[in-house]
Amino acid sequence: MMTRETDITDRAVAAAKAVMQAHITALNSRDQAAIAATLHFPHVRLSGTTLKIWDSEDTYFADFLARAGGDWHHSAFADIRLLRAAADKVHLDAEIRRFAADGSLITSFRSLWVITCEAGRWAAKMRSSFAAA
Repeated sequence: MMTRETDITDRAVAAAKAVMQAHITALNSRDQAAIAATLHFPHVRLSGTTLKIWDSEDTYFADFLARAGGDWHHSAFADIRLLRAAADKVHLDAEIRRFAADGSLITSFRSLWVITCEAGRWAAKMRSSFAAA
């Protein structure tokens, strides 16, 4: 028998994973508005020991393109693992892969995503990755 708490947590995990899928789809489509819809602002990213905070969506996509490099064509999640979940916050560990147009792998790295529900909307609040850029 499923408890109410388990049911709420399962819904939170499903919502968080849907955010991840929507994010990668929007990123690969280069749809800036759809990307922004998957993020809460301010949005925080810790890459290595470098902290970046975007207060709004205005520069987010341009910053991504600069980090990804000129060869970047698309990205994919190799896997997404649940680390912890609550009714309004989910921690996911994801392996992200970036590819060139010919399908060759540019880079692969792990990233912790913190997906939160704010004002009834699920989106990524912050990430911490081991990406080079």
